[in-house]
Amino acid sequence: MKKSYKNLSYKELVAERDKLRKELVNLRLQKVLGHLDNPMLIKTTKKDIARLNTRIHAVDIGIDKAGK
Repeated sequence: MKKSYKNLSYKELVAERDKLRKELVNLRLQKVLGHLDNPMLIKTTKKDIARLNTRIHAVDIGIDKAGK
């Protein structure tokens, strides 16, 4: 299920992206150690980070108004 980030402010978008980046590092570590139950979590986390980066960039260049 895709998450919607349309109602988040700029600071919340950046905080969520940082949280997901840390989660991605942990998922990669679990994969290497062999403790990852669902390998699709890595793919979905990467896509969520990309969605957040797109929203953040849109706010930065002025296309989107997310309460900067």
